[in-house]
Amino acid sequence: MRAVPSDTGLLAPGWAGSPAAAATGDPAHLQALLDAEAALTRAQAALGLAPAEAATAVTGAADAGRFDVASIALRARAAGNPVIPLVADLTEAVGAECGPYVHRGATSQDIMDTAAMLVALRALEPVLADLGRAERALARLAVAHRDTVLAGRTLTQHAVPTTFGLKAAGWRSLVLDARERITAVRDALPAQLGGAAGTLAAFEAYGAGDPRALVAAFAREVGLREPALPWHTLRTPVADLAGALAFTAGALGKTAVDVLTLARTEIGEVAEGSGGGSSAMPHKANPVRATLVAAAARRAPQLAATLYGTLAAEDERPAGAWHAEWEPLRDLLRLVGGAARDAAELVENLRVNADTMREHLSLTHGLIVSERLSAFLAPVLGRARARALLSELAARAHTEDRSLAELLAEQPELTDVDLSEVTDPARYTGAAGPLTDRALERR
Repeated sequence: MRAVPSDTGLLAPGWAGSPAAAATGDPAHLQALLDAEAALTRAQAALGLAPAEAATAVTGAADAGRFDVASIALRARAAGNPVIPLVADLTEAVGAECGPYVHRGATSQDIMDTAAMLVALRALEPVLADLGRAERALARLAVAHRDTVLAGRTLTQHAVPTTFGLKAAGWRSLVLDARERITAVRDALPAQLGGAAGTLAAFEAYGAGDPRALVAAFAREVGLREPALPWHTLRTPVADLAGALAFTAGALGKTAVDVLTLARTEIGEVAEGSGGGSSAMPHKANPVRATLVAAAARRAPQLAATLYGTLAAEDERPAGAWHAEWEPLRDLLRLVGGAARDAAELVENLRVNADTMREHLSLTHGLIVSERLSAFLAPVLGRARARALLSELAARAHTEDRSLAELLAEQPELTDVDLSEVTDPARYTGAAGPLTDRALERR
């Protein structure tokens, strides 16, 4: 059987082929590890702790294409992480003269954590771009359907009328919340440099008068924030990243599950622009984008929970807690990256069936405005009589298959009362329009 590359996303259509997939694959992780190593040598050279030739040699050799990622992965089993075999290969690549300056003073976790933050930084850029696409598409939907009336549903049942514009504005609000969280986390991603136990002692041993200056130089070289402390067992950056990613998946999932409900055959109030086919039923156009986003929203919390669990990391460097982060963090970045891509495509191409929405307002024979009628009739008939009458007519509307407005018009005590406006669902959307306008002011 012909060998095929692993990690192609065969069982992950939600992220396969996405920018997040490319930014988090094994080659991308390997490059991030190499970038961290090269940045460390350059930072030491900038402070006179290593010759400039070493910085040039390590940076030139730090190309993932020159290394056998499969071999490094297999050899990582011996030490429990890929940095040790990578350092051996990188040292050999730069040659005997410059080899001693590879990884000098660092511990494996310094490089692994820094690389993880680099991968996150690079993976979050397309996520933010796709969130921007989704936000703009939802803003257009909210404007276009500011006054498009549909049934508001609570506990799966028709409640009172609302507007699709307000619904789209709510979806957009969640996307903006996600964008703010992702942006804040991205801008705070720190480098990691602490040495064996977070004291920076090895760098002093190699001649650094103030090793804190080396941390600052390293952070600049690698393009991440300078940490106040080494965070080998202070996993706030990972927890913050997990939280922002899980929130984003859930925020996009809200839109997806609403679309899945409204796109049901028997509802048909929205539809994906180009649904997916079925292997057995040619007539189907499945809401595939919404399905994949909803799947991501269901998986993300458990991945984030694993990352939150690693906060309890013992000693100055832990056994198992740090190692438990690598795969869930990559899975979460991929999952959210794919979900953001799919959510943007979903809302950019969403078809809104306004006529169907309007037709469905009558499914409860006009009872969707019973709340308004209760308030309107109380001063006319008295509160008790209004309540009793509406209860009676609600039952009759169902059994006789007649509208509530028609039954009300037959009541002698309401002969002189104009009920045309208060029985029209389109005139009972409250402040939906102004609320939509206010939501759209947010940028």
